[in-house]
Amino acid sequence: MIRPLPGDGPGPRRVGDSLDRVTTSLGVPRSSTLAKVFAAWPDLVGESVAANARPRSLRAGTLVVAVEEPAWATQLRFLEADLLARLAEVLGSGEIARIEVTVARR
Repeated sequence: MIRPLPGDGPGPRRVGDSLDRVTTSLGVPRSSTLAKVFAAWPDLVGESVAANARPRSLRAGTLVVAVEEPAWATQLRFLEADLLARLAEVLGSGEIARIEVTVARR
């Protein structure tokens, strides 16, 4: 059950605010956080990596990224500390603590 938040009352609400309430109640990050990750991804990792690696989910501070080939997984694991620093610049410190890379072929 979703509990009412202060200021919740009858009347129109922004969809993003409603989504944030639902995602928070489910223990996942705010929709705006996910939107920022997906929007900034090519700038964070570069066009060539972005073409081969896609963010899939974010839960409990872990960003799951899917790649098509094991070589890309190795590359992203090598760049994890740098990527976490870049993500902190975009999202703020503490939103993402680690990156998990999985190989998921098409």
